Amino acid sequence: MTASTVDLTRRAAGAILGSAVADAVGAPYEFGPARPHLTLAGTAADMVGSHTWEPGEWTDDTAMAVPILRAAADGLDLAGTEAQDRVVRDWRDWARDAKDVGIQTSEVFRGMRGDDAAAARDSALAVHESKGRSAGNGSVMRTGPVGLAYLGEADGVARVVAAARGIAALTHWEADARDGAALWSVLIHLAVRDGRVRLDDALAAVGEEAGARWGALLAEADGADPDSFDANGWVVHAVQAAYAAICAAGIALDDPATHTAEAFLRVVEECVRIHNDTDTVAAIAGALAGALCGVEAIPAGWRELVHGHLGLGAEELVALAEAAVRGGEAA
Repeated sequence: MTASTVDLTRRAAGAILGSAVADAVGAPYEFGPARPHLTLAGTAADMVGSHTWEPGEWTDDTAMAVPILRAAADGLDLAGTEAQDRVVRDWRDWARDAKDVGIQTSEVFRGMRGDDAAAARDSALAVHESKGRSAGNGSVMRTGPVGLAYLGEADGVARVVAAARGIAALTHWEADARDGAALWSVLIHLAVRDGRVRLDDALAAVGEEAGARWGALLAEADGADPDSFDANGWVVHAVQAAYAAICAAGIALDDPATHTAEAFLRVVEECVRIHNDTDTVAAIAGALAGALCGVEAIPAGWRELVHGHLGLGAEELVALAEAAVRGGEAA
């Protein structure tokens, strides 16, 4: 394994595991009040659990990312019908006895007339048309695996954009949900590929109109209090809160000197201090922070305790991330 491949895999593992541990740390605080004085020690004691979640257990955020990760680890094209059909079926199997499924996603699953990606998209569009909106944050909480796809491809960034929009549309039809997922997936992809991100490149990848909109939104978040984006169940405020937490932790996307273990811990801390959808904001931020800082930045106590659907833990997530980087090829 070359040095460059080692760097890719440590950052890819960081994206997946970073999202999962942040999700699990934030889970007990979901829909609660802000807690501005909460501090994290970087030990298993931070994973306190709740009446719903065991200590270290991830939520639907990571549970819905895992089927995408498994498809990527098997070498499937995430923009293709085979991968998306399989993801939808895995999601529905999980949802039958899941502890929690998002409102938007539940409505889509209930409305499906079939069990494949086409049926999911049709239902997502119907839900959107019936409500006039469908821009929940669920489309972005599962972007970590999409960012790992196509790393060796010359047109990899464009393919990530297409895959991210397609997977988002399986449950969240609105343009903001699809564009937000595309942008965050590209940010993760560039972080894994290069170890740094030039934000202008990521914004350009999602197109002129979407790039201008999201560029302004991220500029508004830079330097803001993550808790000021109070409608964080909405994809726009969720992404802004996650980006604000990354900035507040001292991470500069294009400066690897700021991509430290201390900064990763601070990102998660900033996320779980906010009110409302703490676990999802943390999962979104944790994926990008983990990709930038690498898997070694994630506290050992969190890695040891994190677990969830299908009986998976940190070791299995890391193995799947490494397989995704290889595009399904044997090690």
